[in-house]
Amino acid sequence: MSEGLAESRERAAEILATLEETYPKVQCGLVHDSAFQLLTATILSAQCTDRGVNQVTPKLFAAYPTAEDLAQADHGDVEKIIHSTGFYQVKADRIISMSRMLLIEYAGQVPSTLDELLTLSGVGRKTANVVLGEWFGVPGITVDTHVLRLSRRLGLSNKTDPAKVEADLCELFDETSWISLSRSLIGHGRTRCHARKPACGACPLGQLCPSFGEGEIDPVLASELVKIPQK
Repeated sequence: MSEGLAESRERAAEILATLEETYPKVQCGLVHDSAFQLLTATILSAQCTDRGVNQVTPKLFAAYPTAEDLAQADHGDVEKIIHSTGFYQVKADRIISMSRMLLIEYAGQVPSTLDELLTLSGVGRKTANVVLGEWFGVPGITVDTHVLRLSRRLGLSNKTDPAKVEADLCELFDETSWISLSRSLIGHGRTRCHARKPACGACPLGQLCPSFGEGEIDPVLASELVKIPQK
């Protein structure tokens, strides 16, 4: 029997409470000191781990600390710095174009609304929600690969389009919890609910998850699959 909206919201609340208890200190994995740095790092994080991005951004931000600096950068020099993040030619073009747009449209400052952020090169809803939530404290749900996968496994959404998954999650969870939800789901995806072999037997959400058993259910073997995220 499928859940009604009320039952889904009740289960969603239990899921969130368990996640927040399990990952009380989870934060954004991208190292940054400004909205511009966070925006740039998030664009670079496409198809790359946060750890991989954090390995290149110190050199990138030392060379180009502001939007004005990066807007005038040589593509080749930027490509060399970010090469290890993958798709470096496209990413170099995006972050340089984004910086130029910041100068032209927003006086070099990162805007604080979703609509404005979405006008920037390389910025989709996921990137915009990361910046809004982590820097400006504006409620939003970041639907990355982890959130997309966990939403389906936990029965929170049966959609595959990130925007539709975001809409489903917004309906189930209170707005005040959206930032925490994003962080917790991402933390859970990195730690236990892996794409290939989830650690079901070491998962605190086992009784709430309709997909329990897709991964290793033996507690001892499952505990060996648990990974501690590294920045």
